[in-house]
Amino acid sequence: MRTRTFALTAATSAACAAALLGPAALPATADVPVPDTPPDTAVADTAVGADLPVSADELLAEVRSCRQISRGKYRTDANRAKATVPVCGTTDAVFWKADMDIDCDGRRTKACNTKTDPYFQPQTAFTTSRGKPLDSARLPFVVVPAPGRIWDYRKSGLTGGSVVAVIHRGQVRYAVIGDTGPAAIIGEGSYALAEELSIDPHPTTGGAASGVTYIAFKDSRSSPIESRATAERRGEALARAFVGR
Repeated sequence: MRTRTFALTAATSAACAAALLGPAALPATADVPVPDTPPDTAVADTAVGADLPVSADELLAEVRSCRQISRGKYRTDANRAKATVPVCGTTDAVFWKADMDIDCDGRRTKACNTKTDPYFQPQTAFTTSRGKPLDSARLPFVVVPAPGRIWDYRKSGLTGGSVVAVIHRGQVRYAVIGDTGPAAIIGEGSYALAEELSIDPHPTTGGAASGVTYIAFKDSRSSPIESRATAERRGEALARAFVGR
């Protein structure tokens, strides 16, 4: 009982003192520093990562296993007897892993002509928006096998101008489907595409013997087909969706 009386008396005295003398008579309370709240580093890292281009590792992780959609396999060269390369499919893309031979066909240029390439052809299966042959020395494009018994690219949602992510030694470049080749051979890209991937682009002595992955996105036509910038923008957007970013 005495304790409660004392507490009441002390509280009453403090109130009276404040009324008579004003707030200045009361002891000042010390400012208590509030520690800075550290940023959410995980969120920050995620935000930064979301702005980075899709990496080769991210894309390759999506094509580790093959659901074969081709009826058989392809050879990588005319003189190679054994067919070893299947075309594989996902919901959004088809892909294959092969070599890269150099396609120098199309518009006649200093780099691509009958002197530099004995097999030079002045046309490509697909043409520019003005109906002209593609320029293989300037436009990164991929060659797909002509429709045949093994596989028909058209039945997989692909056509001229479809966007393709091409991966080689940790590099990712975006190209379009620009030409067709022999119906039983796969693994070919334009002079310009080889240059982009640091592959020797010479049409007879260049190319890569293996280690090239081609991921062609279904229903992804880039227009106009001759625009590198459009293919790159579309490719990056399609790749982000493909890896689930």
